Amino acid sequence: MRQTIQQHRVVVIGAGYTGATAAGRLARRLRGEDVSITLVNAEPDFVERVRMHQVAVGQTLRARPFDEMFAGTGVELRLGRVTGIDVDRRTVTVTGADGASDLEYDTLVYALGSAWNTQGVPGTTEHAHEIAGRDGALRLRDRLAALAPGSPVTVVGGGLTGVEAATELAETRPDLDVSLIARAGLGDWLSPKGARHLRKVFTTLRITTHEHTTVTAVHADRVTTTEGDIPAAVTIWTTGFAVHPIARATTLETGDTGQITVDATMRSLSHPDVYAIGDAALVTGPGDKPLRMSCASGVPTAWQAADAIAARLTGSKLPTISARYFNQCISLGRKEGLIQYVTADDRAVNAALTGRLAALYKELVCKGAAWGVANPTIGLPVRRRRVTAERARVGVPAA
Repeated sequence: MRQTIQQHRVVVIGAGYTGATAAGRLARRLRGEDVSITLVNAEPDFVERVRMHQVAVGQTLRARPFDEMFAGTGVELRLGRVTGIDVDRRTVTVTGADGASDLEYDTLVYALGSAWNTQGVPGTTEHAHEIAGRDGALRLRDRLAALAPGSPVTVVGGGLTGVEAATELAETRPDLDVSLIARAGLGDWLSPKGARHLRKVFTTLRITTHEHTTVTAVHADRVTTTEGDIPAAVTIWTTGFAVHPIARATTLETGDTGQITVDATMRSLSHPDVYAIGDAALVTGPGDKPLRMSCASGVPTAWQAADAIAARLTGSKLPTISARYFNQCISLGRKEGLIQYVTADDRAVNAALTGRLAALYKELVCKGAAWGVANPTIGLPVRRRRVTAERARVGVPAA
């Protein structure tokens, strides 16, 4: 008598930069006879989230269908939205065009990511626009296209997303009155050189800045702040991200932010058959500081989870990937950019690259990030390993 090894079922939920990378990397690490890999996503193509400010101003991005990206890899795409997870029964409820159904797993990779964070400010949900996803960016695109010259557009949030949105819009639509509201000083996280360049670009693009100002309410035609009302035919809300709420509805252990607590291999501290990556994971980085929600820190967590899963299934040595920061890449329209070099724990240093060269650098980073999703082992040769019997699901003994 011998045992027949059934396929180990890996389900990856969410196909952003991290989920798509993890699925593709696993497919290149393991033999298809031993493992089935299902990628669940609401859309049939990959969305370059770091370019949503470009979509909002009417630029057209290259289509990246998953059926082309994963052709020949063995990754199966399941279209639908994740509407429930039962980590005790090991099932994911997926709602698609044909209704809801449960998908069973042996290993779950949770990569649902994040969306905009309204911070609970009254009127934000009803009157503000977001660019954390493609749907929001497309709605904003249509709204901006309908604006008459001279209309006021207010960007709320002085972080990376807000700065990129304001400059992209001001460059594309110089006929609009663009302003940005920052709770702190403009670019206060940058080096002196970086901050000076940012202010120079804002001045050149005639962007009005309201610094040290907090928004207390959003209305259809204005925002109310601690300094008074500011006109806004359109309000763009970019005050950070909040993770998908579904993890908190499960028995998974989560932190105060709703992110799943994980070990150094991205494995859930409470459920060892679940891995969390990207924005969904509460990961400690250099200096014992949590990694911020970003593509730069998320992709290494996808590499780590995929390699750890493959190692545990094949009985190989567990790898460790060090997640650290090198720079912050900021586009300031299509002609200007800012590359702020940082320490491993994301603190600005004196060195910064500015101008057209920085814009080219940022464009190469964006293209490289998309290329990396389709090439999750960065073009390096790999060997697909066999899953060992004691680590797979064991089926009915066969003669």
